[in-house]
Amino acid sequence: MAARRHGKRPPKALRMSVELPLWRAITGYRILTLVYTLCQVAFSYRHYEHPLGAVAYMGALTVWMALTWRRTTSPERCTRQFLIVDLGFAVGGILLTSLVDTHARIMGGAPTLPSIWTAGAVLGFAIKGGWRWAAVASSAVAVANLVEREQLARDTLRNVVLVWVAGVAIGYVVEVARASERTLARALQIEAATRERERLARDIHDSVLQVLAMVQRRGTAIGGEAAELGRMAGEQEVALRTLVAGGLVRPAGAAAVASYAPAPVTAAHEGTAGTVVAPARSAPPAADGSCDVRALLAPFAGAGVTFSEPGAPVELPAAAAAELAAAVSAALDNVRVHAGDGAHAWILVEDEPHAVIVTVRDDGPGIPEGRLADAEREGRLGVALSIRGRLRDLGGSAAWVSVTGQGTEVELTVPKGTAPEGGKRGKSRA
Repeated sequence: MAARRHGKRPPKALRMSVELPLWRAITGYRILTLVYTLCQVAFSYRHYEHPLGAVAYMGALTVWMALTWRRTTSPERCTRQFLIVDLGFAVGGILLTSLVDTHARIMGGAPTLPSIWTAGAVLGFAIKGGWRWAAVASSAVAVANLVEREQLARDTLRNVVLVWVAGVAIGYVVEVARASERTLARALQIEAATRERERLARDIHDSVLQVLAMVQRRGTAIGGEAAELGRMAGEQEVALRTLVAGGLVRPAGAAAVASYAPAPVTAAHEGTAGTVVAPARSAPPAADGSCDVRALLAPFAGAGVTFSEPGAPVELPAAAAAELAAAVSAALDNVRVHAGDGAHAWILVEDEPHAVIVTVRDDGPGIPEGRLADAEREGRLGVALSIRGRLRDLGGSAAWVSVTGQGTEVELTVPKGTAPEGGKRGKSRA
Protein backbone atom coordinates (compact mmCIF):
# COMPACT_ATOMS: atom_id res chain seq x y z
CA MET A 1 0.00 0.00 0.00
CA ALA A 2 2.81 2.40 0.83
CA ALA A 3 4.46 1.70 -2.51
CA ARG A 4 1.22 2.52 -4.32
CA ARG A 5 0.77 5.80 -2.42
CA HIS A 6 4.23 6.88 -3.58
CA GLY A 7 3.47 5.98 -7.17
CA LYS A 8 5.61 2.83 -7.22
CA ARG A 9 4.32 -0.55 -8.16
CA PRO A 10 5.43 -3.57 -6.19
CA PRO A 11 7.78 -5.86 -8.12
CA LYS A 12 6.09 -8.66 -9.97
CA ALA A 13 6.81 -12.21 -8.88
CA LEU A 14 8.89 -14.05 -11.43
CA ARG A 15 7.15 -17.11 -12.82
CA MET A 16 9.51 -19.93 -13.53
CA SER A 17 8.34 -21.76 -16.65
CA VAL A 18 10.14 -23.72 -19.31
CA GLU A 19 7.12 -23.22 -21.58
CA LEU A 20 7.45 -19.46 -22.05
CA PRO A 21 10.17 -19.70 -24.74
CA LEU A 22 8.02 -22.20 -26.63
CA TRP A 23 5.00 -19.88 -26.59
CA ARG A 24 7.11 -17.01 -27.87
CA ALA A 25 8.59 -19.23 -30.57
CA ILE A 26 5.18 -20.38 -31.80
CA THR A 27 3.99 -16.75 -31.94
CA GLY A 28 6.93 -15.87 -34.17
CA TYR A 29 6.33 -18.97 -36.27
CA ARG A 30 2.67 -18.09 -36.87
CA ILE A 31 3.51 -14.54 -37.93
CA LEU A 32 6.30 -15.59 -40.30
CA THR A 33 4.26 -18.38 -41.88
CA LEU A 34 1.32 -16.00 -42.40
CA VAL A 35 3.59 -13.65 -44.33
CA TYR A 36 4.90 -16.60 -46.34
CA THR A 37 1.37 -17.83 -47.11
CA LEU A 38 0.22 -14.36 -48.20
CA CYS A 39 3.16 -14.10 -50.60
CA GLN A 40 2.46 -17.60 -51.93
CA VAL A 41 -1.19 -16.81 -52.64
CA ALA A 42 -0.21 -13.51 -54.27
CA PHE A 43 2.23 -15.22 -56.65
CA SER A 44 -0.34 -17.91 -57.54
CA TYR A 45 -3.29 -15.50 -57.84
CA ARG A 46 -3.74 -15.94 -61.59
CA HIS A 47 -3.66 -19.72 -61.39
CA TYR A 48 -6.64 -20.09 -59.03
CA GLU A 49 -9.99 -21.01 -60.51
CA HIS A 50 -11.70 -18.61 -58.09
CA PRO A 51 -9.00 -16.17 -56.98
CA LEU A 52 -11.43 -13.95 -55.06
CA GLY A 53 -12.26 -16.89 -52.79
CA ALA A 54 -8.58 -17.34 -52.00
CA VAL A 55 -8.24 -13.60 -51.31
CA ALA A 56 -11.30 -13.66 -49.04
CA TYR A 57 -9.89 -16.56 -47.03
CA MET A 58 -6.46 -14.95 -46.67
CA GLY A 59 -8.12 -11.69 -45.63
CA ALA A 60 -10.12 -13.48 -42.93
CA LEU A 61 -7.00 -15.34 -41.78
CA THR A 62 -5.03 -12.08 -41.60
CA VAL A 63 -7.75 -10.40 -39.54
CA TRP A 64 -7.89 -13.41 -37.23
CA MET A 65 -4.13 -13.25 -36.71
CA ALA A 66 -4.20 -9.49 -36.11
CA LEU A 67 -6.88 -9.86 -33.44
CA THR A 68 -5.44 -12.90 -31.68
CA TRP A 69 -1.65 -12.83 -32.16
CA ARG A 70 -1.09 -12.21 -28.43
CA ARG A 71 -3.09 -15.31 -27.55
CA THR A 72 -0.12 -17.59 -28.11
CA THR A 73 2.34 -15.53 -26.07
CA SER A 74 1.33 -17.19 -22.79
CA PRO A 75 -0.54 -20.31 -21.64
CA GLU A 76 -3.12 -18.20 -19.78
CA ARG A 77 -4.27 -16.40 -22.94
CA CYS A 78 -4.16 -19.48 -25.16
CA THR A 79 -7.43 -21.10 -24.13
CA ARG A 80 -8.95 -24.32 -25.45
CA GLN A 81 -11.70 -22.37 -27.24
CA PHE A 82 -9.12 -20.28 -29.06
CA LEU A 83 -7.19 -23.37 -30.16
CA ILE A 84 -10.33 -25.00 -31.53
CA VAL A 85 -11.26 -21.91 -33.57
CA ASP A 86 -7.65 -21.57 -34.73
CA LEU A 87 -7.60 -25.19 -35.89
CA GLY A 88 -10.93 -24.55 -37.60
CA PHE A 89 -9.30 -21.82 -39.69
CA ALA A 90 -6.58 -24.28 -40.72
CA VAL A 91 -8.92 -27.17 -41.53
CA GLY A 92 -11.40 -24.85 -43.24
CA GLY A 93 -8.65 -23.39 -45.41
CA ILE A 94 -7.52 -26.85 -46.46
CA LEU A 95 -11.05 -27.89 -47.45
CA LEU A 96 -11.68 -24.55 -49.18
CA THR A 97 -8.67 -25.14 -51.43
CA SER A 98 -10.58 -27.69 -53.52
CA LEU A 99 -13.24 -25.02 -54.23
CA VAL A 100 -10.98 -22.13 -55.24
CA ASP A 101 -8.12 -23.98 -56.96
CA THR A 102 -8.11 -26.02 -60.13
CA HIS A 103 -8.26 -29.80 -60.04
CA ALA A 104 -5.05 -30.03 -62.07
CA ARG A 105 -3.10 -27.91 -59.60
CA ILE A 106 -4.45 -29.89 -56.66
CA MET A 107 -3.50 -33.22 -58.22
CA GLY A 108 -0.13 -31.76 -59.15
CA GLY A 109 0.69 -31.14 -55.49
CA ALA A 110 -0.07 -27.41 -55.20
CA PRO A 111 -0.06 -26.21 -51.58
CA THR A 112 -3.29 -25.63 -49.72
CA LEU A 113 -4.45 -22.12 -48.87
CA PRO A 114 -3.09 -22.09 -45.29
CA SER A 115 0.01 -24.03 -46.39
CA ILE A 116 2.61 -24.34 -43.59
CA TRP A 117 0.64 -21.99 -41.33
CA THR A 118 -1.41 -25.07 -40.42
CA ALA A 119 1.47 -26.47 -38.37
CA GLY A 120 1.23 -23.48 -36.01
CA ALA A 121 -2.32 -24.45 -35.05
CA VAL A 122 -1.19 -28.03 -34.35
CA LEU A 123 1.81 -26.88 -32.29
CA GLY A 124 -0.49 -24.73 -30.18
CA PHE A 125 -2.38 -27.88 -29.18
CA ALA A 126 0.93 -29.65 -28.49
CA ILE A 127 2.24 -26.97 -26.13
CA LYS A 128 -1.07 -26.45 -24.39
CA GLY A 129 -2.20 -30.02 -23.87
CA GLY A 130 0.72 -32.31 -24.58
CA TRP A 131 1.08 -35.11 -27.11
CA ARG A 132 -2.53 -36.34 -26.84
CA TRP A 133 -3.97 -32.99 -27.85
CA ALA A 134 -1.36 -32.78 -30.60
CA ALA A 135 -2.36 -36.21 -31.92
CA VAL A 136 -6.02 -35.18 -32.14
CA ALA A 137 -5.22 -31.89 -33.92
CA SER A 138 -2.78 -33.62 -36.30
CA SER A 139 -5.39 -36.25 -37.14
CA ALA A 140 -7.95 -33.56 -37.99
CA VAL A 141 -5.45 -31.89 -40.33
CA ALA A 142 -4.61 -35.26 -41.88
CA VAL A 143 -8.27 -36.02 -42.63
CA ALA A 144 -8.74 -32.57 -44.16
CA ASN A 145 -5.71 -33.06 -46.40
CA LEU A 146 -6.96 -36.45 -47.60
CA VAL A 147 -10.41 -35.02 -48.37
CA GLU A 148 -8.88 -32.09 -50.27
CA ARG A 149 -6.53 -34.29 -52.31
CA GLU A 150 -9.10 -37.10 -52.80
CA GLN A 151 -6.36 -39.72 -52.75
CA LEU A 152 -3.43 -40.88 -50.62
CA ALA A 153 -0.62 -39.44 -52.69
CA ARG A 154 3.00 -39.75 -51.64
CA ASP A 155 3.53 -36.02 -50.99
CA THR A 156 0.26 -35.80 -49.06
CA LEU A 157 1.23 -38.77 -46.90
CA ARG A 158 4.64 -37.23 -46.27
CA ASN A 159 3.14 -33.91 -45.16
CA VAL A 160 0.58 -35.63 -42.94
CA VAL A 161 3.23 -37.77 -41.24
CA LEU A 162 5.56 -34.80 -40.72
CA VAL A 163 2.85 -32.72 -39.07
CA TRP A 164 1.70 -35.64 -36.92
CA VAL A 165 5.21 -36.61 -35.77
CA ALA A 166 6.25 -33.00 -35.09
CA GLY A 167 3.11 -32.27 -33.07
CA VAL A 168 3.29 -35.44 -30.99
CA ALA A 169 7.04 -35.10 -30.39
CA ILE A 170 6.79 -31.48 -29.24
CA GLY A 171 3.79 -32.33 -27.07
CA TYR A 172 5.76 -35.11 -25.40
CA VAL A 173 8.74 -32.81 -24.83
CA VAL A 174 6.44 -30.24 -23.23
CA GLU A 175 5.01 -32.85 -20.87
CA VAL A 176 8.51 -33.94 -19.84
CA ALA A 177 9.50 -30.30 -19.31
CA ARG A 178 6.46 -29.69 -17.13
CA ALA A 179 7.23 -32.74 -15.02
CA SER A 180 10.84 -31.60 -14.63
CA GLU A 181 9.68 -28.12 -13.65
CA ARG A 182 7.36 -29.51 -11.00
CA THR A 183 10.15 -31.70 -9.66
CA LEU A 184 12.54 -28.74 -9.52
CA ALA A 185 9.97 -26.56 -7.76
CA ARG A 186 9.36 -29.29 -5.21
CA ALA A 187 13.10 -29.73 -4.67
CA LEU A 188 13.49 -26.00 -4.08
CA GLN A 189 10.65 -26.06 -1.56
CA ILE A 190 12.22 -28.99 0.25
CA GLU A 191 15.61 -27.26 0.26
CA ALA A 192 14.11 -24.06 1.67
CA ALA A 193 12.24 -26.02 4.35
CA THR A 194 15.38 -27.96 5.22
CA ARG A 195 17.47 -24.80 5.55
CA GLU A 196 14.81 -23.24 7.79
CA ARG A 197 14.66 -26.41 9.88
CA GLU A 198 18.43 -26.34 10.28
CA ARG A 199 18.32 -22.68 11.31
CA LEU A 200 15.71 -23.42 13.97
CA ALA A 201 17.61 -26.51 15.09
CA ARG A 202 20.78 -24.43 15.40
CA ASP A 203 19.00 -21.91 17.62
CA ILE A 204 17.59 -24.73 19.74
CA HIS A 205 21.02 -26.30 20.04
CA ASP A 206 22.55 -23.02 21.15
CA SER A 207 19.96 -22.47 23.89
CA VAL A 208 17.53 -25.14 25.10
CA LEU A 209 19.67 -28.22 24.52
CA GLN A 210 22.70 -26.75 26.24
CA VAL A 211 20.65 -25.60 29.22
CA LEU A 212 19.30 -29.14 29.59
CA ALA A 213 22.82 -30.55 29.34
CA MET A 214 24.05 -28.12 32.00
CA VAL A 215 21.15 -29.01 34.31
CA GLN A 216 21.97 -32.70 33.91
CA ARG A 217 25.66 -32.20 34.68
CA ARG A 218 25.07 -29.96 37.69
CA GLY A 219 22.27 -32.15 39.01
CA THR A 220 24.47 -35.22 38.85
CA ALA A 221 27.27 -33.36 40.62
CA ILE A 222 25.02 -32.04 43.42
CA GLY A 223 23.18 -35.32 43.99
CA GLY A 224 19.99 -35.93 45.92
CA GLU A 225 16.81 -34.46 44.44
CA ALA A 226 18.94 -32.46 42.02
CA ALA A 227 20.25 -35.72 40.55
CA GLU A 228 16.68 -36.80 39.73
CA LEU A 229 16.07 -33.40 38.12
CA GLY A 230 19.27 -33.84 36.13
CA ARG A 231 18.18 -37.30 34.98
CA MET A 232 14.87 -35.91 33.72
CA ALA A 233 16.67 -33.05 31.97
CA GLY A 234 18.94 -35.58 30.26
CA GLU A 235 15.98 -37.62 29.03
CA GLN A 236 14.32 -34.51 27.62
CA GLU A 237 17.56 -33.49 25.93
CA VAL A 238 17.80 -36.87 24.21
CA ALA A 239 14.18 -36.62 23.02
CA LEU A 240 14.62 -33.06 21.79
CA ARG A 241 17.85 -33.91 19.95
CA THR A 242 16.03 -36.77 18.22
CA LEU A 243 13.29 -34.38 17.13
CA VAL A 244 15.78 -31.78 15.91
CA ALA A 245 17.71 -34.41 13.96
CA GLY A 246 14.53 -35.37 12.14
CA GLY A 247 13.80 -38.57 14.03
CA LEU A 248 15.88 -40.65 11.60
CA VAL A 249 18.20 -42.13 14.23
CA ARG A 250 17.24 -42.49 17.89
CA PRO A 251 20.15 -42.02 20.31
CA ALA A 252 21.07 -45.25 22.09
CA GLY A 253 20.16 -44.66 25.74
CA ALA A 254 20.87 -41.90 28.15
CA ALA A 255 24.60 -42.45 27.78
CA ALA A 256 24.41 -40.44 24.57
CA VAL A 257 23.78 -37.35 26.67
CA ALA A 258 27.40 -37.26 27.77
CA SER A 259 28.77 -37.38 24.22
CA TYR A 260 29.74 -34.54 21.93
CA ALA A 261 27.79 -31.38 22.95
CA PRO A 262 29.10 -27.84 22.51
CA ALA A 263 27.95 -25.29 25.05
CA PRO A 264 25.49 -22.51 24.18
CA VAL A 265 26.42 -19.48 22.15
CA THR A 266 23.43 -17.21 22.42
CA ALA A 267 22.80 -17.97 26.09
CA ALA A 268 25.08 -17.97 29.10
CA HIS A 269 27.05 -21.13 29.70
CA GLU A 270 28.89 -22.80 32.51
CA GLY A 271 32.51 -21.68 32.88
CA THR A 272 35.55 -23.73 33.77
CA ALA A 273 35.37 -22.78 37.40
CA GLY A 274 31.70 -23.56 37.78
CA THR A 275 30.59 -19.97 37.30
CA VAL A 276 28.36 -18.67 34.57
CA VAL A 277 30.09 -16.78 31.79
CA ALA A 278 28.09 -14.59 29.39
CA PRO A 279 28.88 -14.69 25.70
CA ALA A 280 30.65 -11.82 24.02
CA ARG A 281 28.53 -8.79 23.24
CA SER A 282 28.10 -7.84 19.60
CA ALA A 283 29.99 -4.82 18.39
CA PRO A 284 27.83 -2.09 16.87
CA PRO A 285 27.80 -2.21 13.06
CA ALA A 286 29.37 0.61 11.05
CA ALA A 287 27.35 3.07 9.01
CA ASP A 288 27.67 0.88 5.91
CA GLY A 289 26.37 -2.18 7.76
CA SER A 290 29.80 -3.79 8.22
CA CYS A 291 31.38 -4.91 11.46
CA ASP A 292 34.95 -5.41 12.70
CA VAL A 293 35.34 -9.12 13.39
CA ARG A 294 38.12 -8.39 15.88
CA ALA A 295 35.69 -6.56 18.17
CA LEU A 296 33.47 -9.66 18.35
CA LEU A 297 36.29 -12.15 18.92
CA ALA A 298 38.48 -10.17 21.32
CA PRO A 299 36.21 -10.82 24.38
CA PHE A 300 36.93 -14.55 24.03
CA ALA A 301 40.56 -13.95 25.02
CA GLY A 302 41.46 -14.94 28.58
CA ALA A 303 43.74 -17.03 30.71
CA GLY A 304 43.12 -20.11 28.58
CA VAL A 305 42.58 -18.44 25.20
CA THR A 306 45.17 -16.50 23.18
CA PHE A 307 43.79 -14.11 20.56
CA SER A 308 45.89 -12.97 17.60
CA GLU A 309 44.66 -10.40 15.11
CA PRO A 310 45.96 -8.24 12.27
CA GLY A 311 46.71 -4.59 12.95
CA ALA A 312 43.88 -3.30 10.74
CA PRO A 313 40.10 -3.74 11.00
CA VAL A 314 38.71 -6.97 9.55
CA GLU A 315 35.37 -5.98 8.03
CA LEU A 316 32.43 -8.26 7.28
CA PRO A 317 28.69 -7.57 6.99
CA ALA A 318 27.29 -7.30 10.52
CA ALA A 319 25.11 -10.39 10.22
CA ALA A 320 27.95 -12.46 8.76
CA ALA A 321 30.35 -11.28 11.47
CA ALA A 322 27.84 -12.26 14.18
CA GLU A 323 27.41 -15.74 12.70
CA LEU A 324 31.19 -16.17 12.45
CA ALA A 325 31.59 -15.14 16.09
CA ALA A 326 28.90 -17.64 17.09
CA ALA A 327 30.73 -20.39 15.23
CA VAL A 328 34.00 -19.45 16.98
CA SER A 329 32.18 -19.51 20.32
CA ALA A 330 30.87 -23.00 19.57
CA ALA A 331 34.38 -24.15 18.66
CA LEU A 332 35.76 -22.77 21.95
CA ASP A 333 32.97 -24.48 23.86
CA ASN A 334 34.04 -27.75 22.25
CA VAL A 335 37.55 -27.12 23.56
CA ARG A 336 36.22 -26.48 27.06
CA VAL A 337 33.94 -29.54 27.09
CA HIS A 338 36.17 -32.10 25.36
CA ALA A 339 39.75 -30.93 25.86
CA GLY A 340 39.40 -30.34 29.59
CA ASP A 341 39.90 -27.35 31.89
CA GLY A 342 43.66 -27.41 31.49
CA ALA A 343 43.61 -27.13 27.69
CA HIS A 344 44.75 -23.94 25.99
CA ALA A 345 43.20 -22.48 22.84
CA TRP A 346 44.48 -20.06 20.24
CA ILE A 347 42.36 -17.84 17.95
CA LEU A 348 43.99 -16.48 14.81
CA VAL A 349 42.24 -13.99 12.53
CA GLU A 350 43.52 -13.61 8.95
CA ASP A 351 42.22 -10.98 6.54
CA GLU A 352 42.63 -12.34 3.01
CA PRO A 353 41.68 -10.33 -0.14
CA HIS A 354 38.48 -12.29 -0.74
CA ALA A 355 37.77 -13.98 2.58
CA VAL A 356 38.19 -13.81 6.35
CA ILE A 357 39.77 -16.89 7.91
CA VAL A 358 39.54 -17.61 11.63
CA THR A 359 41.50 -20.55 13.03
CA VAL A 360 40.71 -22.05 16.44
CA ARG A 361 43.41 -24.42 17.70
CA ASP A 362 43.80 -26.27 20.99
CA ASP A 363 46.32 -28.58 22.62
CA GLY A 364 43.77 -31.13 23.83
CA PRO A 365 43.60 -34.86 23.15
CA GLY A 366 42.09 -34.42 19.65
CA ILE A 367 38.97 -35.88 18.11
CA PRO A 368 38.91 -39.62 17.34
CA GLU A 369 38.46 -40.45 13.69
CA GLY A 370 34.78 -40.72 12.74
CA ARG A 371 33.56 -39.10 15.99
CA LEU A 372 32.01 -36.08 14.23
CA ALA A 373 30.00 -38.26 11.87
CA ASP A 374 28.87 -40.48 14.75
CA ALA A 375 27.81 -37.44 16.78
CA GLU A 376 25.71 -36.11 13.91
CA ARG A 377 23.98 -39.47 13.45
CA GLU A 378 23.22 -39.55 17.18
CA GLY A 379 21.60 -36.12 16.99
CA ARG A 380 24.56 -34.21 18.48
CA LEU A 381 24.38 -31.27 16.08
CA GLY A 382 26.96 -28.92 17.57
CA VAL A 383 29.39 -29.27 14.68
CA ALA A 384 26.75 -29.91 12.00
CA LEU A 385 24.66 -26.84 12.82
CA SER A 386 26.40 -24.45 15.21
CA ILE A 387 29.60 -24.45 13.17
CA ARG A 388 29.31 -26.11 9.77
CA GLY A 389 25.70 -24.98 9.19
CA ARG A 390 26.50 -21.37 9.98
CA LEU A 391 29.49 -21.28 7.65
CA ARG A 392 27.54 -22.99 4.86
CA ASP A 393 24.78 -20.39 5.09
CA LEU A 394 27.44 -17.71 4.69
CA GLY A 395 28.81 -19.37 1.57
CA GLY A 396 31.94 -20.39 3.44
CA SER A 397 33.43 -23.59 4.80
CA ALA A 398 34.66 -25.22 8.00
CA ALA A 399 37.58 -27.64 8.02
CA TRP A 400 38.75 -29.82 10.93
CA VAL A 401 42.28 -31.14 11.36
CA SER A 402 42.76 -33.31 14.43
CA VAL A 403 45.57 -35.61 15.51
CA THR A 404 45.06 -37.85 18.52
CA GLY A 405 47.14 -36.54 21.39
CA GLN A 406 48.14 -33.34 19.56
CA GLY A 407 44.97 -31.26 19.64
CA THR A 408 42.43 -30.03 17.10
CA GLU A 409 42.44 -27.16 14.62
CA VAL A 410 39.26 -25.70 13.13
CA GLU A 411 39.58 -23.34 10.15
CA LEU A 412 36.53 -21.16 9.47
CA THR A 413 36.42 -19.35 6.12
CA VAL A 414 33.84 -16.68 5.26
CA PRO A 415 33.84 -14.96 1.84
CA LYS A 416 33.66 -11.19 2.05
CA GLY A 417 30.42 -9.47 1.17
CA THR A 418 28.18 -12.32 2.35
CA ALA A 419 25.27 -12.46 4.77
CA PRO A 420 23.33 -15.38 6.23
CA GLU A 421 20.99 -17.04 3.69
CA GLY A 422 21.88 -14.40 1.12
CA GLY A 423 25.32 -15.24 -0.13
CA LYS A 424 26.48 -17.78 -2.59
CA ARG A 425 26.83 -21.21 -1.16
CA GLY A 426 30.32 -22.49 -1.24
CA LYS A 427 31.52 -26.04 -0.96
CA SER A 428 32.13 -27.20 2.56
CA ARG A 429 35.48 -28.78 3.09
CA ALA A 430 34.30 -30.55 6.20
